Amino acid sequence: MIPYKQRFHGHGSLRYLYRNGDAVRSRTVTIKYITNPMRKNHRLAVVISKKVLKSAVRRNRVRRRIYEIMRLEMTKIDKPQDIALLVFSSEVLSMSHDELKTTIKHLLNQAGLYQN
Repeated sequence: MIPYKQRFHGHGSLRYLYRNGDAVRSRTVTIKYITNPMRKNHRLAVVISKKVLKSAVRRNRVRRRIYEIMRLEMTKIDKPQDIALLVFSSEVLSMSHDELKTTIKHLLNQAGLYQN
């Protein structure tokens, strides 16, 4: 799990990110991101719709897997960013850890956020 100070609080800041942020897409996951010069830390959210996975247990499992990958990768992002990972496919539940990590790293590279 990520620290409290690196989470979004309230819907207003996520709404701002959805409207003004840039997006990088893959077949299963989309990353919305925007630089936030007002903050010292990154903020992260993982969004999974009930339409994608009906069971809360499965949604939370996917969310925890992505949070763990991002917790390790956030140290390599240089500027304070607001990042939302939107999951659009139930395939993420059955992906191996390495495959999911590769997908997320590729999206971060594509967005220009990740320094190798």
